[in-house]
Amino acid sequence: MDIIQIVLYVLLGLGAGIVIGRFLLRKLFRNQEMGAQNKAKKILKDAETNAEILKKDRLLEAREKFLQMKAEHEQEINSKNNAINQRENSIKQKEQSINQKLDNLTKKEEELAAVKGNLEKQIELAKKKQEDVDALKNQHIQQMEAIAGLSAEDAKNQLIDSLREEARTQAMIQIKDIVDEAKLTANKEAKKVVIQTIQRTATESAIENTVSIFNIENDEIKGRVIGREGRNIRALEAATGIEIIVDDTPEAIILSGFDPVRREIARLALHRLVTDGRIHPARIEEVVAKTKKQIEDEIVEIGERTVIDLGIHGLHPELIRMVGRMRYRSSYGQNLLQHSREVANFCATMAAELGLNVKMAKRAGLLHDIGKVPDDNPELPHAILGMQLAEKYKEHPEVCNAIGAHHDEVEMTSMISPIIQACDAISGARPGARREVVESYIRRLKELESLALSYPGVEKTFAIQAGRELRVVVESERISDAAAEILAADISNRIQTEMTYPGQIKVTVIRETRSVAYAK
Repeated sequence: MDIIQIVLYVLLGLGAGIVIGRFLLRKLFRNQEMGAQNKAKKILKDAETNAEILKKDRLLEAREKFLQMKAEHEQEINSKNNAINQRENSIKQKEQSINQKLDNLTKKEEELAAVKGNLEKQIELAKKKQEDVDALKNQHIQQMEAIAGLSAEDAKNQLIDSLREEARTQAMIQIKDIVDEAKLTANKEAKKVVIQTIQRTATESAIENTVSIFNIENDEIKGRVIGREGRNIRALEAATGIEIIVDDTPEAIILSGFDPVRREIARLALHRLVTDGRIHPARIEEVVAKTKKQIEDEIVEIGERTVIDLGIHGLHPELIRMVGRMRYRSSYGQNLLQHSREVANFCATMAAELGLNVKMAKRAGLLHDIGKVPDDNPELPHAILGMQLAEKYKEHPEVCNAIGAHHDEVEMTSMISPIIQACDAISGARPGARREVVESYIRRLKELESLALSYPGVEKTFAIQAGRELRVVVESERISDAAAEILAADISNRIQTEMTYPGQIKVTVIRETRSVAYAK
């Protein structure tokens, strides 16, 4: 075989192989295509089955939702229908009630028309009877005038005077009953508050005077205090402004002066000098100067301690110093600081009982007599001066008004003001709290008795209970019971307007009728 044949055989073999391979590949591709088509058909069939199931589920859910909404809608419609039916029934009932009332009104109008007709007839009859009565009255008046010898006008005037007097008497009796009832009802709670206030705030009352006693161990010290030719005692009096009395009183030196601060400075300075033993004019001036500085520091300390004890905050330093100076001031012999503390506590208790501002009432009570501390402006009343000081140091307007009004120098503008006035009177009226000069006390009692004696019909007057009660004995022939009530009110009003006195004065008018007969 040659090469060409070999090549031909090879080519034929390759061709047959290619044909067979293509056939086999085509068959393989066909089998794969058929498998893919079967798989795709299965997938489509499964998808259709699942879609049908899902569709059925969605339809069931939609049907249930629809049924639920339908039931809710029907329930809502039924509730609205029920409400509409109830309203319709209520409207029908109201219409029936209105119709019934209209029927009743119609009947009443008919009855009133009938009554009106009867009244008109009765009025006509009454007019006729009145005319007959007037004619008879005129006839009787003429007969009475002829018999009594008085005209109708004169008799009317006498009757009016008699009725006026009777009405006045009855009015006074009624006024007395009303006043008594008002006192029982209105003063009951006030007395309760005042009594509780006094009971809850009990402080000792000490009367101060114008002298201090300096006790010494022996009378030999008196000579050293006097000094050679009286130099020491004159230097001490010049430095302190206090009169020093060294007499035969055993183991005592008397310090006399109206200024308690100066007396205290003199007492402390004398105590230091006697304790130190060096007593001469130069030493006296040095010790007095140091003592004054010490007293000023103590005044500030006393003021601060007082406001802390009372729970008062934000007080101006100058007012605190004035509060401390109250310790060395007195009012009718009553220590001014003790009196102010007592008034502050009274005011706090009373304000708490009445539901008012307790802190403001306590503040006003402490400062109400602050005008008695300064030595300048003596021509101003202490209440006005105290109000000006409080305004100067930016105190609350209600506090300023309470200070200025507690003796009625200015008009009261708040509820705290009368509380301060009442508590000031309570503190000053304590037994033993204050003292007065005997002459002024006797003069006030005589003025009380003379004032009452100036009224006509007054027989005797007696000022008793230290001038807190005035008893007036009247003549029963000239003063009636009703006039006695008027007389008591007039006397009390004159006392209020014309006299100055602590506390209050009770006026009692006594009218006594005596019938005397003798058996023989």
